Amino acid sequence: MAVSGGGSTAEPAESPTAGEPAQDAAARRHALRVLALSSLGAFVVFLDTTIVNVAFETISRSFHDTAGHLAWVLNAYSLVFAAVLIPAGRLADRYGRKRVFLTGITGFAVTSALCGLAPNAGTLIAGRALQAVFAALVTPTSLALILPEFPAARRAVAIGTWGSMGAAAAALGPTLGALLTQYASWRWIFLVNLPICALIAVFGLRLLREARDPHAHGLPDPLGVLLVAAMPAALSLGIIEGPNWGWTDPRVIGAFALAALLLPVFVLRNRSTAQPVMDFALFRVRQFRLVNAATLVFAAAFYGMLLSNIIFLQTVWHYSVLRAALATAPTPLVVTAIAGSASRLSHTYGARRVLTLGAVFWTAGLALDATVVGATPHWSTHWLPAALLTGLGIGLTLPVQSGAAVQTLPPGRFALGSAINASLRQLGAVLGISLFVAVLGTPTAATAVDSFHRVWWLFAALGLTAGAVLWTPSRRRDASDAEATGHEPAYGTPDGAPAH
Repeated sequence: MAVSGGGSTAEPAESPTAGEPAQDAAARRHALRVLALSSLGAFVVFLDTTIVNVAFETISRSFHDTAGHLAWVLNAYSLVFAAVLIPAGRLADRYGRKRVFLTGITGFAVTSALCGLAPNAGTLIAGRALQAVFAALVTPTSLALILPEFPAARRAVAIGTWGSMGAAAAALGPTLGALLTQYASWRWIFLVNLPICALIAVFGLRLLREARDPHAHGLPDPLGVLLVAAMPAALSLGIIEGPNWGWTDPRVIGAFALAALLLPVFVLRNRSTAQPVMDFALFRVRQFRLVNAATLVFAAAFYGMLLSNIIFLQTVWHYSVLRAALATAPTPLVVTAIAGSASRLSHTYGARRVLTLGAVFWTAGLALDATVVGATPHWSTHWLPAALLTGLGIGLTLPVQSGAAVQTLPPGRFALGSAINASLRQLGAVLGISLFVAVLGTPTAATAVDSFHRVWWLFAALGLTAGAVLWTPSRRRDASDAEATGHEPAYGTPDGAPAH
């Protein structure tokens, strides 16, 4: 399956040819409108995974709170988002995709208002958790609404366009957040969602068609959903508070022990319940298994880097919020410029080669940050080259991972596979932000640069690991699993091109 990446758009509707029914052209126009509307829904919910980053310091000063506590403003969203994403698709299948999509958009607007009006950090964290519930309802349903509108031959382009919105939103979030924080208030990074959601809801009522799966029955296991969120939450708590409480503190040890204990509980629960949250059979497919592992690791590096770079520019180089965002802008510009080409390269040469190249560029960019960026601002000579390399790494990775993760799955499992991949990306975000807070600590002015260098070396290593994971040797059981599913579990033909 070819997947087009970020920055690309769906192919324009061609003019009707001789003998072609006029209504076919009208159907294509309708499909493009649905694609635009649903992609906008995906954009607005993924935007809130990163738009808060640039306002992190401002919010901290506003509430007179610590970075460790406010990290939960970011992590609460990612944790709940990841936990609800997988069952949300099943809810939409049963109760109607249009209904669940519009419910998600409406609820997202209401909870965005709660976040924007929050009087304290606790309310903001709670609002972010509620916001993530509705965001998770929007994501899989927005894709499910698109797919029936396109014939099979054009579906890959539509999927690529939809998927690129997540990468674009994550990359553009800090810049948009800075503009709102600088010229209005940090509260507008949430309140800006209201008019966008209202626009989607109004046009969605008229444009979208209701659809459901007549065979869908039962609800996802609620205990399984809670376990998906509780495991990384406990791990994140231990990582974030370890430097403050002490790594031998009983609370820290208890958090790590709880995370380790919940993993086998989740596996056992998933295997015994009639409506499991996650289909472990999908992980028998080698490409799905390895790309999702790489997604988790790279997401930790990516989201951790986004936060660390913004905070470095504001606290070490003393840039304003807007100047810090503009200083990081070259990276998302590069991502937008090459994401579409990256997906085409993936289809031609194989996902593994493109993702490995992305890991190399990413590692080179972060290593350059860790070796040449110092306390004295040198943006054009020191920061910019690293930012361009990092942008190449992201652009060759994020759009390709989404398509590669589901490329070899049975068609009927595509939506679930996409939800699992998106969930793991959000869990990676939690891990990356937690690692950033723990490794950075509370440096003084004299030690801040060295602390950030350690952070960048860590994220460089994680990015390189994400590329290396893809070259894990195949197991003998992969062949039998491929035979059982009837799908190719490897990355493609021996020359690296996708299998057909």
